[in-house]
Amino acid sequence: MAFRRRNKSYPFFSQEFLIQNHADIVFSLVIFSLVGLMFETTAKTAVLFIQPQYNISTMSADGEVTLYHYGWKDCATVLFYLCITIILHAVVQEYVLDKVNRRLHLSKSKNTKFNESGQLCVFYLVSSLWSLYVIATEGFILHPSSLWENYPHVHLRFHVKFFYLTQLAYWFHTLPELYFQKVRKEEIPRQLQYVSLYLLHILAAYLLNLTRVGLVLLFLQYLSEMGFHLSRLFYFIDENHHKMFEMWSVGFVLTRMITLTLMFLAVGFGLVVLCLTRRLLVLFMVCFTQSWLLWKFFRFQLSRTRKMRLEQVARKRAAAKHQMQRTLKRDSVGHHENGLIKAENGTSPRLKKIKAP
Repeated sequence: MAFRRRNKSYPFFSQEFLIQNHADIVFSLVIFSLVGLMFETTAKTAVLFIQPQYNISTMSADGEVTLYHYGWKDCATVLFYLCITIILHAVVQEYVLDKVNRRLHLSKSKNTKFNESGQLCVFYLVSSLWSLYVIATEGFILHPSSLWENYPHVHLRFHVKFFYLTQLAYWFHTLPELYFQKVRKEEIPRQLQYVSLYLLHILAAYLLNLTRVGLVLLFLQYLSEMGFHLSRLFYFIDENHHKMFEMWSVGFVLTRMITLTLMFLAVGFGLVVLCLTRRLLVLFMVCFTQSWLLWKFFRFQLSRTRKMRLEQVARKRAAAKHQMQRTLKRDSVGHHENGLIKAENGTSPRLKKIKAP
């Protein structure tokens, strides 16, 4: 199964060979893990990678229910789905984004940003729909107080735990993708910054049993980020699309306000069982992140407004200069000599005869 066109062959296990064929290599590892399920001696090890671990069965009003909690074996599951994510990343890149890029004929810098926004749009769309489904099925929309009631939420349903494991797998997969996609050195710090923030917050929600609040916050964050990257995609397709950025700006600020309000309600007043140190730590982490995002947003908007004003002033000056040049050129078509207008060839224009009264 080939994911990329091979215009040139490279030596085995060379750097270029690994970059060009990384999706095929990872796909082979996934198939190898799935084949392990077919044999009794390797089935237990293969299940460790494929299926979420630490399940317990409890009785409820609906019958027997299987719940999960976290543990160190989750690292193996995250590793397996990290490989799955690398394969899906290559599929989206090869069969969707590359085909669109060939039609748009973008520059190299815009091409890189287009690919980044395209990949993130797909992820944010799937994750926001998935998180909304989990929020609806768990009843958090009709009963918001259930976000902090009966804390700690140690036991999770399958779709909640699987959601968090796949989220961790996706954000961990972005680290090797920096190497596979040959990201420029000046772009690496920016990408490491937001990837680290996502991993920090998702791990904190998962390990501190704040999965319910984390689900809602991730849904809001992904919805806001999807709006930004959709706006950027439409801008690359047609540079006249600016209205979507304005809509995203309003949504971005609203998302920050809702996130801060929800965290104060849930952690500050709802999760009283959580020790004071942890509550303050979680509140500080979320408030600091949201404040930092707002500061970056307002700084970007101010610099953008200043740049637009400078461009507008420069445009007006250029128009005034052009108008002045046209006026001077029109006046220089003829010149005066002894009170008469001389043309460029030196001849005087014919004078009109004045009729006698």
